Amino acid sequence: MQDDLNWAIGGEAGDGIDSTGKIFAQALSRAGRHVFTSKDFASRIRGGYTAYKIRTAVDRVQSVVDRLDILIALTERTVDENMDELHDGSVIIYDGERTEFSDFEVPDGMVGLDVPLKSLAEDAGGAIMRNIVALGAVCEVADFPIENLDESLQKKFGGKGEKIVENNKEAARLGEQYVAENYETDFDFELETTDEDYVLLNADEAIGMGAIAAGCKFYAGYPITPATDVMTYLTGRIEQFGGHVVQAEDELAAINLALGAARGGARAMTATSGPGIDLMAETFGLVATSETPLVIANIMRSGPSTGMPTKQEQGDLNMMLYGGHGEIPRFVLTPTTVSECFHKTVEAFNLAEKYQMPVYISADLSMAVTEQTFKPDEFDMDAVENDRGKVVDESEISKWQDEQDRFKAHAVTADGVSPRAFPGTEGGVHMSTGLEHDELGRRTEDVDERVEQVDKRNQKVATAEEREDFDYREFGNADSDNLVISWGSNEGAMVEALDFLAEEDVDVRFISVPYVFPRPDLTDEVEAAENVVVVECNSTGQFADLIEHDTLTRVERVNKYNGVRYKADELAAEIKEVVA
Repeated sequence: MQDDLNWAIGGEAGDGIDSTGKIFAQALSRAGRHVFTSKDFASRIRGGYTAYKIRTAVDRVQSVVDRLDILIALTERTVDENMDELHDGSVIIYDGERTEFSDFEVPDGMVGLDVPLKSLAEDAGGAIMRNIVALGAVCEVADFPIENLDESLQKKFGGKGEKIVENNKEAARLGEQYVAENYETDFDFELETTDEDYVLLNADEAIGMGAIAAGCKFYAGYPITPATDVMTYLTGRIEQFGGHVVQAEDELAAINLALGAARGGARAMTATSGPGIDLMAETFGLVATSETPLVIANIMRSGPSTGMPTKQEQGDLNMMLYGGHGEIPRFVLTPTTVSECFHKTVEAFNLAEKYQMPVYISADLSMAVTEQTFKPDEFDMDAVENDRGKVVDESEISKWQDEQDRFKAHAVTADGVSPRAFPGTEGGVHMSTGLEHDELGRRTEDVDERVEQVDKRNQKVATAEEREDFDYREFGNADSDNLVISWGSNEGAMVEALDFLAEEDVDVRFISVPYVFPRPDLTDEVEAAENVVVVECNSTGQFADLIEHDTLTRVERVNKYNGVRYKADELAAEIKEVVA
């Protein structure tokens, strides 16, 4: 019996695939099992293939693998789309009464369960519950106590009344009963339950949670895949902590609204994806020049242009590093796990205010749509420390005034960080402009003042490098001659790939980098290795370029840019091919 189980439901967009998958994922997590999900969906409201996949085990899982054990196929295309992952012994649940399955033949070596999903759902109260019937069938196949579904069904349908909840419970039990009575196959699955208590979270939700923990009081955004769930999570929650969410008419308005709130003294944030980052670039420069603290979440997707809005990619790195006209100091944080999105969002707010700069917090589609299980204590709100930086009040303001008692909001300092006075601070009246300015914020074209202000703004990054811990995480064999470096969401797949490589007697040192700018200096680590491989999801190797620039060493590149995230076993095979 294998340690993990890989399950999927697939069909057409609009068939309730996402909600069905989430119900099962929640049931598994509440039964004390670890869960890692992935989604495949088309860029349309209805029609086009879509799937929700779950990998579950008692031990933590951090990646998808190239294997599918149980498949709920609502369409015959679902089987075709997943054929490469199906194997001997895979169980396919389908509804033979549906017209398109009239000539369906179960692939050799696999087990087909023809379950009248629609008819059983109608017996329970309505055909719309056919997916829940299928979940009941899965419970019987996987030897998973069906009672574990009840709480998830209550959460999903409780707002519609107890009658709807009971109908869905009945639908699940009809599916379980049908398989038990009509198929005597020993499926050799057993979904063990535990007493562990897990929460199920994706990266967008973790970023939203981190924003609330950090004291964010204003969020402005425009709906865009895959960043919308940040706004969805905050709506209705941030208000409980004195905050506000505004849905703007476009991305330009969103960042300008957030900028205005930040100038008013509130911790403020916006979130978008590739095309939105492009539109925000001009205001991004104003944020930096006016020295306004602002957090911008960029949830990357496949580009350029509209690209593939529902597919994975890490193609925005150069835009985050260099986007905008002129030279703009910034921070770029790239969390490598869903849980780290929470902690790095808190850090992003602290960095923004300590250094009065714009900060990118970047995830990508694969993390944004991935629900993963965590213990609740991994998100300890009480442990969060918020640092508002060099804020001055009435008692300190005189230190930062000129001989005419005017506040020097852009005072030149050794560390590059000027004092900050919130609106309403007596003696702190000032202005800031996107034009080059002097210490008082008044526009200037004086050559000496121009150089002073540019150097001051750049100094903030150098100061942060001295004061902050922009470090990396390390896995595998620290003494290995094979070094793999990656950034962002590839960490989970690579950590699990280490196990596959170990089985092939290939040892690897793996460094995962959550900071792109500033970033850790990896020169010593690169020079100590014989083989250096940089893994990322773009076609040109944007992070590999940075490593070569920093270390003056050529590196091997493993790139994926077909819109699909790395799988652990797939990645292990590619690494082995390069280093073996």
